[in-house]
Amino acid sequence: MSGSIFPVFYGIVRRIPAGKVATYGQVARLAGMPRCARTVGYAMAGCQDPAIPCHRVVDRFGGTKACFDTFAPGTQRALLEAEGVTFRPDGTVNLEQCLWHPDL
Repeated sequence: MSGSIFPVFYGIVRRIPAGKVATYGQVARLAGMPRCARTVGYAMAGCQDPAIPCHRVVDRFGGTKACFDTFAPGTQRALLEAEGVTFRPDGTVNLEQCLWHPDL
């Protein structure tokens, strides 16, 4: 099942604009699978398509994940900062400012 739902998650993630982020749970809810945030994480971690901005998906606290640090530690944060995403002093994304709110 998880392999067949990955393209749905990827389609949602492609809609996240630069400068915004979504949480794993948010992507799962938008896909109609509200209890599958972990599956979204697996999909993002395993994605090999550079056209899918997986770095724009963070945990529910705004935390980044080491699986996106493909070039060096802090890669996900650097990619997000380059797009204008702001971080709090504790190193998490400022979700109040940067959380994506899709028009549904």
